[in-house]
Amino acid sequence: YVVWFHVQQRIAIVIFCPRSRVKLEVPRPENNMATTSFLRHLSRRVGTAGGLTSPRVPLARVVPCTLRRAHTSSSSSRILVSNAGCSTSLAAARASVFAGRSGALALALDTQRSRYAATLAAAGGVVAMAASSTVESEAAANPLLHAGDFPLFDQIKAEDVVPGMKQIIADVEEGLKDLEENVQPTWSGLVESLEALTDKLAKSWGAVSHLKAVKDSEALRNAVEEIQPLQVTLSSKFSQSQPLYQAFVALRDGPQWASLTEAQKRIVEGEIRDAMLGGVGLEGEAKERFNKIQQELSKLSTKFSNNLLDGTKAFKRTITDPAEVAGLPESAKALAAQTAVANGHEGATAEAGPWVVTLDFPAYLPVMTHCTHRPLREELYKAFISRASSGEGDNTPIIESILRLRKEKAALLGYANHAEVSMASKMATLPKAQDLLEELRAASYDTAVKELADVQAFAAKAGAAEAAEEGGLKHWDVTFWAERLKEAQYDLKEEELRPYFALPAVMDGMFALAQRLFQITVTPADGEAPVWHPDVRLYKVSSAKTGEPVAYFYLDPYSRPAEKRGGAWMDEVVGRSKLLATSGGVRLPVAHMVCNQSPPIGEMPSLMTFREVETMFHEFGHALQHMLTTQDEGMVAGIRGVEWDAVELPSQFMENWCYHRPTIDGIAKHYETGAALPDELFQKLVKARNYRAASMMMRQVHFASTDLALHSEYAADGSSSVYALEREIAQKTMVMMPLEEDRFLCGFGHIFAGGYSAGYYSYKWAEVLSADAFSAFEEAGLDDASAVATTGLRFRDTVLAMGGGKAPMDVFKEFRGREPSTEPLLRHSGLVGASA
Repeated sequence: YVVWFHVQQRIAIVIFCPRSRVKLEVPRPENNMATTSFLRHLSRRVGTAGGLTSPRVPLARVVPCTLRRAHTSSSSSRILVSNAGCSTSLAAARASVFAGRSGALALALDTQRSRYAATLAAAGGVVAMAASSTVESEAAANPLLHAGDFPLFDQIKAEDVVPGMKQIIADVEEGLKDLEENVQPTWSGLVESLEALTDKLAKSWGAVSHLKAVKDSEALRNAVEEIQPLQVTLSSKFSQSQPLYQAFVALRDGPQWASLTEAQKRIVEGEIRDAMLGGVGLEGEAKERFNKIQQELSKLSTKFSNNLLDGTKAFKRTITDPAEVAGLPESAKALAAQTAVANGHEGATAEAGPWVVTLDFPAYLPVMTHCTHRPLREELYKAFISRASSGEGDNTPIIESILRLRKEKAALLGYANHAEVSMASKMATLPKAQDLLEELRAASYDTAVKELADVQAFAAKAGAAEAAEEGGLKHWDVTFWAERLKEAQYDLKEEELRPYFALPAVMDGMFALAQRLFQITVTPADGEAPVWHPDVRLYKVSSAKTGEPVAYFYLDPYSRPAEKRGGAWMDEVVGRSKLLATSGGVRLPVAHMVCNQSPPIGEMPSLMTFREVETMFHEFGHALQHMLTTQDEGMVAGIRGVEWDAVELPSQFMENWCYHRPTIDGIAKHYETGAALPDELFQKLVKARNYRAASMMMRQVHFASTDLALHSEYAADGSSSVYALEREIAQKTMVMMPLEEDRFLCGFGHIFAGGYSAGYYSYKWAEVLSADAFSAFEEAGLDDASAVATTGLRFRDTVLAMGGGKAPMDVFKEFRGREPSTEPLLRHSGLVGASA
């Protein structure tokens, strides 16, 4: 049957057959007149058979299907439809896949469902015509329905979230239902359909979650809280779908398995594993309870994050006495004065004040490091370690509930504890993770004890009254006096480095390093896509050989404590995918990098601390793995499908280059004179690299050990407190016991509001890999530009390119030629005396 009718003065054509898999080749029409001519010709051919319906006859459902079996030439397109039992949303998803490959004209026509069909079709790069005249106006009214790869960040408002996400979730649910009814245990009939169906949801919810992190507001919080239960429910429907699970098992056990690539097999095996972890094997009351736990955990995680942000924002200390800011660098006083102006103190200056200090890290750390006024250090320290630990915003009961629910969820799945659930999808096992932490602890503890003793002795020699107090230096003294000792030992002041690390120069040098190592260029692309804040930049990554773009990324560099959560992170906007390409080839990956570094002050650019430089390189490493993947299977491209304890490899690898002289020459230029960082300063920086390295190692070991213990040993039945367990662990992992009132756990967002539960050890696990990977460049010769370039390409073609399509240990061995060793990490940390 051929159906043709006008939609907003355009001709729409659908070729429809009650029986499935009808294919018809249609000459590519140049205009509506050509289309009309073709239809009239066709009607004369089939009209005598009684198969042609009249123009403008309403059609309830038209379904594109079996699209991937067709192909087109440059002179023709194919429009494919099959039986009407399949929903338009799924059909349009399939249409988008086919049309993205072939340039076909895909029509998703349904008076009730055409809105989502048109959206999905557009996502696939097809020309979509919808039977509903409201499609374009509704999509324009709600920017979340935008189908492109760059979200309309500048248009998405809190009031768009609920209606937009409800529409998308409802349509994806319908698509899931139809996929379950029609699923085939084949790659095209299962995996490709699933990837196409879930992509729009991932992009839209990802945009909402991102804005929640960088532009938080009460209205946006309320919208997210309303939608989150629907999103969690939909996620559970996918993971607990028996038809999809059985289809994946049948595909694994069926005849097509042998013909699948390694990456495709990893996808299938991962989906089966994740379905089991998602409760697909549960029934009845157990399944109902599991899903209720999922909802509760989602709510609690969001509440934890909100409380932490609110607790950080709540503290503001206004200072009018210059004696209280004595010792603070000019940059810190300028930031405090700028904050004072933002809080209503007009005319505040760095020299005369008033000054406002907060718990935001760019404001907090300079006080702890440089302020000679000890009472202010004590006040800020105690406020920092007690964030979100009292009143309505107390995270303590949330922590207890999260741990209890995670343990109950693990039991429902047949595991002894949440740590075992977490390890089921990682490289390590619980015993191996514990063994690594103990090895690092044993190698570091005695040295850390000596490091603290050295600081205590230095303060005493300097005549510090606090050094003579009972018990010696207090927690709010150690960072201050450790910095003074560092200055004395290495004649290095961190503030002397800042003028050489202006953000623009750092970015240029970092991009130049990427070009030398990985043969890519990074250029500004501002204006090519909307952004969520004026400070945000957009960059394009291209092949240095061909000039063709390979990826894009946003950079949001500065701290905004009123609306932006702390820390630094990278996440994807969209991933690379051949299936979801808009016009042949592959869909290019898009990422965002978010930091919280010192903002520009007045006419000065952002002058970065050296630690902020390392953080920028760290996040760029994450982004490179996402952007430089050559994996065409979208479900394991870039960071997707990479085991969590391996995902920090590229990020920590990139930090090593901050101590490489040619790299420093590229990033360190005085912001006023353009002068390079003097070699004397660079040598001091290198010598100070391992200053208190054992103490820093013990800090990370403590965090990771506490995380594992909370998720494997803690009873979560009220018989003891989480703080008691942390203090018990601290006896082995800390050389200075925490204060009784220390509530660090109330701010441990990584494990209670992030993805690191029973996984914080991953930083050290991956640091073993990253240090060993960098040692390959050391062995090749860091001063040999040709050898560095050759090794860099090998790193790109393995670690950065393969994504989750190959097991990370196999990827590492392909790059390094052997399994990893802890020796490079201990050597880089100045702890090489320990056994490796």
